[in-house]
Amino acid sequence: MVEHIHISGVIHMIKISDLRMREIVNVQDGRRLGLIKDIDLDLENGRISAIVLAGSSRMLGFFGRDEEIVVPWEKIVKIGVDVILVEVPNAGERFSARR
Repeated sequence: MVEHIHISGVIHMIKISDLRMREIVNVQDGRRLGLIKDIDLDLENGRISAIVLAGSSRMLGFFGRDEEIVVPWEKIVKIGVDVILVEVPNAGERFSARR
């Protein structure tokens, strides 16, 4: 799937697989949040509505479950060559629960 992304008034096409390879960094605290685990799509409008990141597990070991961080598309500040900058308040406390 190819997503059309508007950057500075110019439309760029980026493959979803390329987005998934970029590190996500929170501009509020400089913390690396990881890679994109999944993408929420707005099928009605044909757009990405959010990116889903794997959070850290609460317990280590086999029974630990990863929590997800859901970042709405509007919270993406900049998509760079290697990094995607997002503005996520309290990312350590989880920004949003996935629906």
